[in-house]
Amino acid sequence: MKKVLLGILLIPLLLGLSVLGATNSTLEQLNSTVTALANHTADYPAVAVPSWLDTGSNAWMLTAATFVGLQSVPGVALYYAGLSKKKYSINSAMMVFYAFAAVLVVWMIAGYNFGFGKPLLEINGFGILGSPTPATSGLYEGSQTIYGPANTPLDIPTSTYIFFQFVFAAITPVLLAGGVLERMNFKAWMVFVPLWSLLVYSPVAYWLFAGGWLNQLGAVDFSGGYVIHVDAGVGALAAALAVGPRVASERKLEAHSLPLILAGAGLIWLGWDGFNGGDPGGSTIDAAIAVLNTNIATAVSAITWMLMDMKFFGKPSLIGATSGAITGLVAITPAAGYVNGSYSMLIGIASGSLPWLALYKLEPRLKVDDSLGVFSTHGIAGIVGGILTGVFADPNVTKYVDPALVGALYGNVAQVGIQALGALVVFVYDFAVTYGLLKAIGLFIPLRAPPEELKVGDYAMHGERAYAEVVATEGKGEEVKEEVKDKEEKKE
Repeated sequence: MKKVLLGILLIPLLLGLSVLGATNSTLEQLNSTVTALANHTADYPAVAVPSWLDTGSNAWMLTAATFVGLQSVPGVALYYAGLSKKKYSINSAMMVFYAFAAVLVVWMIAGYNFGFGKPLLEINGFGILGSPTPATSGLYEGSQTIYGPANTPLDIPTSTYIFFQFVFAAITPVLLAGGVLERMNFKAWMVFVPLWSLLVYSPVAYWLFAGGWLNQLGAVDFSGGYVIHVDAGVGALAAALAVGPRVASERKLEAHSLPLILAGAGLIWLGWDGFNGGDPGGSTIDAAIAVLNTNIATAVSAITWMLMDMKFFGKPSLIGATSGAITGLVAITPAAGYVNGSYSMLIGIASGSLPWLALYKLEPRLKVDDSLGVFSTHGIAGIVGGILTGVFADPNVTKYVDPALVGALYGNVAQVGIQALGALVVFVYDFAVTYGLLKAIGLFIPLRAPPEELKVGDYAMHGERAYAEVVATEGKGEEVKEEVKDKEEKKE
C-alpha cells in the first residue's frame, strides 16, 4: 500500500519536471520507478522491470512453457513407454528424452533465429527463412521480444519467448518418434533429431508462427496444428517408410503398461493448457478462451473415440480413450483461440471420428509400419483441425487476437482454401525433407538397430531394463541371466 501511495505522489513530480523542461533521461528514470512501484518490483534494479515488460504476462508465459515441457518429459516419455512392448520401454523413453535435450542445443545455436529471427531470405516481400544465428547473447536474451519478418513485438523478454518456442520445437520430433519405435537405431536417431529440427521444424515455424509467407498469404495456425502435429505426423510416416517395418512378429501394438499410458496421457492433456493458452504471448482474454476450448474439444473427442470403439470393436478401451483425447488436443490446436465453445465441440466430434477411420481403415492400406499411428493421430487430426479453423473462425473470438480473421460460416469461404494450401505445403515439404534426410543418414549409419539388439531390446540397446524379470525371459535368455548372476555375485 505504501508503495502504491508513493507512486501516486510521484505523478505530480513527473508532471512538474515535464513543465520545467526536465531531460528525457530523468523522466524515463522516474517513469521506470513508478512502473516498478505499480508492479510491486521496486526491490529490483529499475532496468530489471522496463516499461515494456508486463510481469503478469511474463509469469504466465514461463508457466505455460513449463507445462508444455512436462508434456514431453515425462508426459510423452511415459505414454510411449507404456504403449511399447515391455522389452522396448526404456528405448522408447530414451528416444523422447534425447530429443528433448538435443533440440534445446540446436535451438540455441541456430534453430530459434532460423524460425523467428530477422529474415535471411525474402522473395517479393514474402518471408521465406530466418537467420540461423545463435540466440545466446545476454543483451539479446534480456531484450524485448521482437520476432519474425514483421518485427512483431511482445511485452515479455526474448529469453522467455525463446524458451516457450523451444518446448514446441522439442515436442515435435518427440511425437515423431512414435512412428519408428521398436526398430530404429538409436545412433541414427541421435543424428536425425537435431538436423530434422533445423531443416524441417524451424522453416515451417517461420512460415506459420513467425509471420512468414504462408501467414502473409492468410493461412493461420493458432498454436501448432500444422507446425507441430502435421510436421510430426507426416514426418513419422516418411520416417517409418525410410527406416522400414518392425520385425514381422512384432508389428502389432502390444501396450505393456496401462498405468504408464494413463499417467502420460494426463500430463499431456493438462499440459496442453500451456500449449494453447500460451500462444497469445501473454495473459489475455484469448488465452483464457483457448484453454477452455482446448478442454472442451478434448473431452468430446475422447468420448467420440470411445463410441467408435464400442460401435466397431464392441467395447471401449483405455488406449482408445487416450488416443481420442490426444486427437482432440491436436485438432483444436490450430483453432483454439479462433473459435467458440460450440465449434470446439464439433471439432471434437470430427477429431474423435476421422482420425479413428484413418488409423483403422487408411493406414493399413498404406502398408507403412507407423508403430503408434502418429500419422493418423497427429497428422490427420492436425489437418482436420486446420481446415475446420477456416470454417469456424468466429469474429467474436478472433477480435481478441486477429480481428481480420473470419471463417467460412461468417462469409469468408476463401479461408478454407487457404488453410488447405497451408496443409498441402507442410505435408509435401515435411515428407520430402524427412525421407531424404534419413536416406542420407543411412549412407553412413544404419537406420535400423541390428537384429541381435532387436532380439533382446532395452538391455542390448542401453544396458538397462525397465523390469528385472525381463532379463530372464527375453532374447539371450540363459546367457543374459548368467551375466546378471555374475554381476550380482561380484557385488556381494
